[in-house]
Amino acid sequence: MDDNRYMNTAQAQASQIDVGLRSYMLGVYNHMTTALALTGFFAYGLKLAALNIPGVAQLFFGSPLQFVVMFAPFAMVMYLSFRIQAMPAARARTMFYVYAALMGLSLSSILFVYTGTSVARAFFITAGAFGGLSIYGYTTKRDLSPIGAFLVVGLIGLVLAMLVNMFIGSAQFEFAISIVGVLIFAGLTAWDTQKIKSMYVAGDNNEVATKKSIYGALTLYLDFINMFLMLLRLFGNRE
Repeated sequence: MDDNRYMNTAQAQASQIDVGLRSYMLGVYNHMTTALALTGFFAYGLKLAALNIPGVAQLFFGSPLQFVVMFAPFAMVMYLSFRIQAMPAARARTMFYVYAALMGLSLSSILFVYTGTSVARAFFITAGAFGGLSIYGYTTKRDLSPIGAFLVVGLIGLVLAMLVNMFIGSAQFEFAISIVGVLIFAGLTAWDTQKIKSMYVAGDNNEVATKKSIYGALTLYLDFINMFLMLLRLFGNRE
């Protein structure tokens, strides 16, 4: 009798955790999807404004404001990454969405460089690859931590290589960087998904759970954006 009661209690707890985990991960993907939508909206909106409103192109792409637009997302994501646990969940969510909008303004220039077909193709390839890799990271029983540590080292090397190529301007080197970048961010997508899943604790209150989901969404958003940019550099057709 006691054994049956214990088993029933354990099953009920496991079921509750499973429902809570699904809700938590759904929150992560919802925040991420909203952020991507904001990025696309502001990127395309700025392109339309630059093409149709006199002075907008000069303001955003030919004045000191272009450097603000270029570097503001980097400054904001660093602030969010280090301070998200110290701020209320509502503020963290708002700042994440503001960051996504700023990223859209920053990325709007690629809509002038690459054809619309290329951008759409790179986006859908990224979405398909991201979905498969994230599902793998969520469902696999394999511990991806050792791979994750290797990928972080690779990411540092990738950033250094990109900085070097800014000075030498080698097309072949850029092509190699893009290939390696796709592989790194593909691996990070799976690892980050597993890491975000492991952050879930059934006993978290709503405030803590929301901040965790926003942090997870920010992490996956960055994986998606960077994979998209690498694929666009590989397969994009320029205007």
